[in-house]
Amino acid sequence: MREVYLDHAATTYLDPRVKEAMDLYFEFEYGNPSSLYLVGRHAKDALDKARATVARVLNAKPEEIIFTGGGTEAINLAILGASRMHKDKGRHIVTSKIEHHAVLHSTEALAKEGFETTYLDVDEDGFVNPEDVRKAIRSDTLLVSVMYANNEIGTIEPIAEIGSVIKKAREERKTARSQMPLFFHTDACQASGALPMDVEKLGVDLLALNGSKIYGPKGVGALYIRRGVRLQPIIYGGGQENNLRSGTENVPGIIGLAKALEIAEAEKEEENARLTELRDYFVKRLMTEMPKVVLNGHPTKRLPNNVNVSVLDIEGEAVILYLDSKGIYISTGSACTSTTLDPSHVILAIGKPYEYAHGSLRFTLGRRTKKEDLDYVMDVFPGIAAKLRAISPVRMEIGQKTVSNPEAFAGQGSKIKVGGKTYK
Repeated sequence: MREVYLDHAATTYLDPRVKEAMDLYFEFEYGNPSSLYLVGRHAKDALDKARATVARVLNAKPEEIIFTGGGTEAINLAILGASRMHKDKGRHIVTSKIEHHAVLHSTEALAKEGFETTYLDVDEDGFVNPEDVRKAIRSDTLLVSVMYANNEIGTIEPIAEIGSVIKKAREERKTARSQMPLFFHTDACQASGALPMDVEKLGVDLLALNGSKIYGPKGVGALYIRRGVRLQPIIYGGGQENNLRSGTENVPGIIGLAKALEIAEAEKEEENARLTELRDYFVKRLMTEMPKVVLNGHPTKRLPNNVNVSVLDIEGEAVILYLDSKGIYISTGSACTSTTLDPSHVILAIGKPYEYAHGSLRFTLGRRTKKEDLDYVMDVFPGIAAKLRAISPVRMEIGQKTVSNPEAFAGQGSKIKVGGKTYK
């Protein structure tokens, strides 16, 4: 059976060039970078070179790069580390309603420690308005966290503009002789490899990325920490990674992350152009050849590989299973929340009703994706959608705000409010 993998936002396969760079450090250069003898020094040298490579791509200094066990850990270290280190100065955080759960669950955890978070609305395309960020910043605001590109709908956020807002807020505090710090964090896990990563131009103090989204290894990530920004560690032990991430470093994984980021940066322009052409071709076919299909996210200011649509009157999970039987692999949203039937918080945040969220599908293209793969999807997907729609109790029209028979979703693990009544 033909296989078409269209879930690159969930994870990517390992680039053979990355594997080749890693192989040496699994068996032959196996030393602990903290050891003083020869094989340890070799590992330390390799670690230093990888750190320098990541720093070069980010236009940062090597000592500003901390390696972690993945993107989620990097995000947790940024948000929890900054908040807890400076909790005596302020306990207010600003973020958006469409962040990855690594951010949202971190702020929820901090609420139990006395922190307050303002969750910013986004517009219908998923954009965070920099002016809304400015208005949300208070005298006790410690941290602003806005993702670089959304992992579900692909919308690219105006990070540089938000960075300018935060820079001005800092200057105003300085003029007022306030000692209150203000940090800016961005989750760049989906953006890395596709968007400009210059931390100076972005104006960020903290930037998280990981290997599994850029054809690197799973279980390894990195956090850029601007010089002078102090964090409290969330993992304690031997004091590795500048006392911020204890534990013996995953040398092969770090080598792989650096190599993957280096390759992605070098090939970014050409690959973005190729993926954008394929993305737009696929969107056009979906929108013109299938009824009741709505594109989620901005039509052009989105990641070049991201296609997120809501197909009305059907359940996204059912589509996944039917497509899976045809060798086509997609998702309904973030792979990190695939075990729950709750509707996408991102689709709801952009103002779409629950039915759109339940029928949302994410196709994310990658390096091996070809036009023929998308044509194969369109050979089988319309028939599957028609079959599911024929047995669906839900009937909606594009623009309709609620279903006429909300009982159709009863017992499916989420709550729907229609006309003041809650259906569970």
